[in-house]
Amino acid sequence: MYVSRLVAFAATFSSTLAAVYQGFNYGAERPEGGFRQLSHFETEFKAARNLLNAPAGGFTSARLYTTIQGGTKDNTTSAIDAAFSTDTSLLLGIWCSAGTEVFQNELKALKTAISIHGDKLTKLVVGISVGSEDIYRTTDVAIVQNKESNPGAPPSVIVSYIKQVRDAIRGTALAETPVGHVDTWTVWTNSSNQAVIDACDWIGFDAYPYYEAGMSNSIENSKSLFNTAMQKTRDAVGGKPIWVTETGFPIKGKASDQAVPSPENAKSYWDQVGCPLFGKTNVWWFWLHGVGSPDFSIISDLQNTTAEFDISCSAASVSPTSGWLPRCADTNF
Repeated sequence: MYVSRLVAFAATFSSTLAAVYQGFNYGAERPEGGFRQLSHFETEFKAARNLLNAPAGGFTSARLYTTIQGGTKDNTTSAIDAAFSTDTSLLLGIWCSAGTEVFQNELKALKTAISIHGDKLTKLVVGISVGSEDIYRTTDVAIVQNKESNPGAPPSVIVSYIKQVRDAIRGTALAETPVGHVDTWTVWTNSSNQAVIDACDWIGFDAYPYYEAGMSNSIENSKSLFNTAMQKTRDAVGGKPIWVTETGFPIKGKASDQAVPSPENAKSYWDQVGCPLFGKTNVWWFWLHGVGSPDFSIISDLQNTTAEFDISCSAASVSPTSGWLPRCADTNF
């Protein structure tokens, strides 16, 4: 009995490690205004899947910031139905930067999704992210320098929220779903946040060399900055799988110190940073389509799946130049 159970576990574990998820980030709000509805999610998921000249594996996964449908108190997001209809895997998000009441609404939306979809969620949901950059939002850099108005949440609250999510999924179709937290790389390298690391199955890594003002952040140095941030994070998290949950470079907008937005520089960043990751670790790029400044869009029109620059990775470097290399452990938990 023990041997057969061990063999079954090994087979499942190998299958899990073989899966690498690639996709984009999607909020509840539309870039043009209003909230994303089922049709909007379906259109965007299909556009991502059908991107012309996409690198191997394509973009068939979506990271959500919230499980609540935009414009409602606690209804489950229509992105789940869109994911089923477009065969898109999901990294579910639980919004944690708006206080306890909103978090409880997130839990209700999650429980409703489980009640409605049951075992069908098992293959759809690749992970649950409890929060997104919540600890960063409590820092002086966020509040003073970047004028962050969202209250965020301290480490102790995030740990509590992670426990509550685990309690909510225990004994359900999502019981074995890996649970983690997404934050900026500087949060993970701060030892005061160790309790959050300990509470996570995986680490959500956000890094933008574009925003690293004062760090010689020209496009020529972007790869080195990214890899240094990744290596420092890896050193801090004790072997836990690292998923790249946000990164990208804008095609237009204002310069951030030495980082100058342009399609050419966005392509350079894609080739230097994205291409060595694709197919090797889980990546959710920021993002497919949006508006505003800076503009990180890959495509400017959802009806035209030709990217703003060559995304084929045909001319890209195949491995990072600094000490960090993707590991099998970073593909999934």
